[in-house]
Amino acid sequence: MADAKVIPFDDDRSRSGGASRPARRRTGAGGPGGGRGDGPAAPVSALPGAQVPEASGLSPEAEAEAGKGGGLDADGSSGGWERRIAGGLAFLRRRVTGDYDVDEFGYDEELTDQVLMSLLRPLADTYFRVEVKGIENIPSDGGALIVANHSGTLPLDGLMLQVAVHDNHPADRHLRLLAADLVFHLPVVNELARKAGHTLACAEDAQRLLEMGEIVGVMPEGFKGIGKPFGERYKLQRFGRGGFVSTALRAGAPIVPCSIVGAEEIYPMIGNAKTLARLLGIPYFPITPTFPWLGPLGALPLPTKWTIQFGEPIPTDGYPPEAAEDPMLMFNLTDQVREQIQHTLYKLLVQRRSVFF
Repeated sequence: MADAKVIPFDDDRSRSGGASRPARRRTGAGGPGGGRGDGPAAPVSALPGAQVPEASGLSPEAEAEAGKGGGLDADGSSGGWERRIAGGLAFLRRRVTGDYDVDEFGYDEELTDQVLMSLLRPLADTYFRVEVKGIENIPSDGGALIVANHSGTLPLDGLMLQVAVHDNHPADRHLRLLAADLVFHLPVVNELARKAGHTLACAEDAQRLLEMGEIVGVMPEGFKGIGKPFGERYKLQRFGRGGFVSTALRAGAPIVPCSIVGAEEIYPMIGNAKTLARLLGIPYFPITPTFPWLGPLGALPLPTKWTIQFGEPIPTDGYPPEAAEDPMLMFNLTDQVREQIQHTLYKLLVQRRSVFF
């Protein structure tokens, strides 16, 4: 396998040579358009002698949402399990028949909400006990760029960041993470990453997502941050040439600094088998106190206590269009974001009682 290649986020080149994006999928038998909700609904006739209920004025989706959470049916029996089973069967039917939507980046919102987040949530809530602070600093509408530190040997911090935004934001915002091209060359991982809303870390895709009003997440340290030795924990690596700032300026989107504490200790990296990493075509091969000595058991992360804090947003809409080409401005804004993340990391480290509690 060739050495892993990371496409710099600040590279404004076209993605024509990168990983291909799947086309938007919208199929099914709902009508001429084939998509979910297309075409008129079939009329429903009442049974003979049955009383026709008055129209509630709610859409089928709103009625389904109002019916969640169990409770009693009209006859006094519990209908919560029946609704869950019916919802699960309907979900499976849509997956089998292809009656679901995927956007141009491959993002499958229904699969992410109902399956992927359900799998990651116990890891965030019970195992790492993630505490989220400053979620109100993420805007309720419009695009925004979340810039976070990166660590932990394996990129679990990006997944926990996605869960934190998904489960805690009052406006139910979804985070679209930018990932290195290595992610999209791995079997299975490639497809899951696309389904979860991740896309290639290039300026073109990031700007398009921001202009579409999405919350975009980037970790500018890249492999330098996630693969650094344990002795350099919570010391930010360089942020590149400021490509994320240029993208935010072009889109007029605010930059939200984000500091993550707890990820550094899940896999304490005490060594790096560089020769083995080159043979496998990966950026590094970590050696920790438990891996590879304990085999698969050594790949289990330590149950550290996490804190994710979102800082005050840095606005960019007040700059002229040509500001995105000003290297001094990009350097200053990049340094401002980096310093704010580093300062918050130190503050959170002073405040925490223990690595595990």
